[in-house]
Amino acid sequence: MQSWTVKELLEWTSNYFREKKIKEARLEAEILLARVLGKDRVYLYANYDAPVNQDERSIFREFIKRRVKKEPLSYITGTKEFMSLEFRVNPAVLIPRPESEIIVERAIDLFRDRPCSICDIGTGSGALAVSLAHYLPLAQVFATDISRPALETARENASRLQVKVEFLEGDLLSPFLDKEDHFDLIVANLPYIPLEEYYTLDSGVKSYEPQLALLAPGDGFDIYRRLIPQAFTLLKEGAYLFIEIGWKQGEKALQMMNNFEDVQLIKDLAGYDRVVTARKGSVR
Repeated sequence: MQSWTVKELLEWTSNYFREKKIKEARLEAEILLARVLGKDRVYLYANYDAPVNQDERSIFREFIKRRVKKEPLSYITGTKEFMSLEFRVNPAVLIPRPESEIIVERAIDLFRDRPCSICDIGTGSGALAVSLAHYLPLAQVFATDISRPALETARENASRLQVKVEFLEGDLLSPFLDKEDHFDLIVANLPYIPLEEYYTLDSGVKSYEPQLALLAPGDGFDIYRRLIPQAFTLLKEGAYLFIEIGWKQGEKALQMMNNFEDVQLIKDLAGYDRVVTARKGSVR
């Protein structure tokens, strides 16, 4: 039976992934093999000539088959890095995107070294809520989601990363609607993709990531239209709302914020509309 070394497996897999039009073929081959071996990618380079046993090769082969069927890499490995933290992910939750880090970075700028109350709506894997709790240790962080499996994943991530977040099951801000002037910041990365755009998404996204976390009714803003008045009621005077939006939804999003002050549209590194920030002004 043929024996395979780390180097040989990486070279074969990289070539195969290139044939299958996987963009970062070598990187993905390394990530998958490192996962199988329970090592980091540095280990692979330091042990090019190390043999890979038959059981490990069998697992690696299954990973390769899953990836060429367009299953997202993060679902195969079960992890995704966000804000330099490692999150567990699975098909019950959307895979965190680097663009969403804008929300956390802006919150850190606002509330560094001071107490605050924050709520993350539609938390999914908990990427926003857990990152906020990690980088803002004086913050009291809450998070809601309508999906119980998503909340289970978020709770696991909070526990693994040793932060305190209070997770509540419910639609948008419904767990808090008996309160007023409650939060210093509300953040949300809710579904914003309308049906016609959903059909154009990459097959790996459509086939594997939860439709509940992507597809929005109407023009893509129906869920935000429900959230924004709830958020206005629950924000303290002078408090903030941050929402993530689609790449060309900035103008429409700004129009929805007419009760807020200091409304800003933030673009991502690719130059696309990505986050809207707004402040609740003084109650007149």
